[in-house]
Amino acid sequence: MMTPDNSSSTMTAMLSEAREAPQVVARLLDSNAALCRDLGERLRASPPPFAVTCARGSSDNAATFVKYLLEIHSGLVTASVGPSVTSVYEARPRMRDALFLAVSQSGRSPDILNLAQAGRDDGALTVALVNDTSSPLASTCEVVLPLHAGPEKSVAATKSFIAALAAGFQLVAHWSQDKELLAALDTLPEVLAKAADIDWSEALPELSQANNLFVVGRGVGFAVAQEAALKLKETSGVHAEAMSAAELMHGPWTLAGDHFPILVISQRDETLSGVNDLVTKLREQDVPVVVAGAAEGPATVMLPSVDNVHPYLAPIAMIQSFYPLVNAIALARGRNPDNPPRLRKVTETV
Repeated sequence: MMTPDNSSSTMTAMLSEAREAPQVVARLLDSNAALCRDLGERLRASPPPFAVTCARGSSDNAATFVKYLLEIHSGLVTASVGPSVTSVYEARPRMRDALFLAVSQSGRSPDILNLAQAGRDDGALTVALVNDTSSPLASTCEVVLPLHAGPEKSVAATKSFIAALAAGFQLVAHWSQDKELLAALDTLPEVLAKAADIDWSEALPELSQANNLFVVGRGVGFAVAQEAALKLKETSGVHAEAMSAAELMHGPWTLAGDHFPILVISQRDETLSGVNDLVTKLREQDVPVVVAGAAEGPATVMLPSVDNVHPYLAPIAMIQSFYPLVNAIALARGRNPDNPPRLRKVTETV
């Protein structure tokens, strides 16, 4: 069977960059530890009443992951504010004393900069998770947590997305001083290295032939469902939609069927029972289901994952395993994942 690594005679930049993620994360955790300890101490001394995230594209998917961590683990209400609120509508939402998290690879999109400046002007603690530390966003925000991903040549972000997830996890772990999270954080580079070697090519025949599909996740896993759906759209020309396992049952699952499969991404936490029930119901309706992670049931394809990892780390590991698969899907559909039609590496929106 075709494997993601051997699906082309040449290694794509996307696949090469994705495989750099374990080293990127190891560098990030070491370099940013002191920054996160200091920021955590500051946040404990003056707890914010709420948090705001600001991002676009893959970075917004990473912000979703941080939102779930903050709300589930820290109990902090976290809102994703649309940058157009300030850049287009010229409104000024009240963000005094909030924690404002801007996530970006380039740090150059005008709408992101506009909202970040509005947050700082109103008295929010502005923090940038950004790959380009010489960018305007890094200058605009009070605190900068570099992603340390290095240059990315492929239009599709991979290692910088994983780095953003790791940076958010590191911030929450140091802020909470949770020993279990800190211990899990130390294992992340090794977990990613294992995940990079896991073969998901069994899903290639089912997913490469689909023009429409759902990518389902829940809780902390929903962000990587969003990211997987985005990558399927931009690299492979597949109309993929991220869907909460709960929301799917409120109507959208009527679309699924023989030519509309579902990819389920699941972690071993409080959401697992509901996800297992969903897989069973889908198969009872003869819907093709590809399951990655902890979920069980009569799936069409069961994909392996790294065992015995913290449930907050599991989604990060699974997106690491997913990137070679989506690279292979793009190539199988005759597309170049490094240069998708009409896309550029740096997208600047107003």
